[in-house]
Amino acid sequence: MPEKSSVDAVVVGAGPAGASAALELARAGRSVILLERGPFPGAKNVYGGVVYGRVLDEVLPGWWEDAPVQRWVTRRSTMMMTPTQALTIDFRTEDWGNAPYNGMTTYRADFDAWLAGKAVDAGAQLVTSTVATELLRDAAGRVVGVRTDRPDGDIRAELVIACDGVNSFLAKQAGLLPQTDAEQHTLGVKETLALPRKTIEERFGLSGDDGADFEILGCTGDISGGGFLYTNRDTVSVGVVLSLTGLAKSGRRPEEVLADLKAHPAIAPYLRGAELKEYSAHLIPEGGYRSMPPLTTDGLLVAGDAAAMCLAAGIWLEGVNFAIGSGLAAGRTAAEAIATGETSRLTGYRKRLEDNFVLTDHKNLQGAAHLVLSERVQQQYPRLLCDFAQEVFTVRNPEPKPGLGKLFRRTAARHGVRLRQLAADAWAGFRIFG
Repeated sequence: MPEKSSVDAVVVGAGPAGASAALELARAGRSVILLERGPFPGAKNVYGGVVYGRVLDEVLPGWWEDAPVQRWVTRRSTMMMTPTQALTIDFRTEDWGNAPYNGMTTYRADFDAWLAGKAVDAGAQLVTSTVATELLRDAAGRVVGVRTDRPDGDIRAELVIACDGVNSFLAKQAGLLPQTDAEQHTLGVKETLALPRKTIEERFGLSGDDGADFEILGCTGDISGGGFLYTNRDTVSVGVVLSLTGLAKSGRRPEEVLADLKAHPAIAPYLRGAELKEYSAHLIPEGGYRSMPPLTTDGLLVAGDAAAMCLAAGIWLEGVNFAIGSGLAAGRTAAEAIATGETSRLTGYRKRLEDNFVLTDHKNLQGAAHLVLSERVQQQYPRLLCDFAQEVFTVRNPEPKPGLGKLFRRTAARHGVRLRQLAADAWAGFRIFG
């Protein structure tokens, strides 16, 4: 790396947002450096979900032909739990197992390296094992590059794109991102467990490259959050996502909550005999639209987790595709601004995000987190629904079968759930998701 680099743009963070931004800039013919603090893209990331590929269709047609896929998700389940019960809505379709596919499981170390490779193929310069330690500013205060931890590492650029993750140091230094607010973040903890491929396919009812993704409610005790279980080729990933404030109040350790989930009678049979390969933890920005920082300042754009662009809306928990979408928008905005010399006017970035799914989905679902993380949805309703299902399917001959309405009202009363409140939450849910 030259002592005083001078490029059109420097992108900090080679995750999905950063690699996408660098890809767009390089394809626009701009010189761009993609900085990664780890020894390779993906080395510092924790993976805990599914990548949805539609956002890639436009920039990488036929991406599924060489993407590092573990399994295509063809089975998706939502499970509500109590300590001894589980009620599952189980959906599977063969359509998702064919191109262009709906979602895939993948290892982030593989996926991030693959996407960053596409940026390098387009002309971006990838610099690894390098930390951006400081924003460089000119006399007027405009951001004009970054200082790195290399002795000769100042990189001067027309624009900087910060994709340096949930605790973005650069966004904080620019005054865009406040100090971490525990109310707006959750802690995700995950184990990756090895099992023979055949065993996984038998236990989850899969074949070929088909995969399963379970999302779980009511599995975190008195801590707001949720759980997940999904299949890779010869491993499964299981984990919980926990409210930081709830975790602190509970006095419990996250690995204890995860151990309870793994021991649940509805989960344990899937994991029997599995060998622990990896344990990891990561902060997740779940504040949504209402907690997003300003997205630009003079000479700087912020994308991905650094801009809190993770969608946590109960039935949807998505981050990678939103990171890619925001990175593409940031890269396109930066390329245009550099071409016109108007690098101080970056308002087109927000307009791009508002015109696509990134801010549209966040804005439409901004009330979802408040509803989903309420004590009623987290604890009361899973208990109510599990007990109601148990009552419905319990045969009490010679007693006559009760009417379902009467049974539901009786179960709701036993759990202290007022039907008026339940109707209000249902209406709120309809307004948010409808």
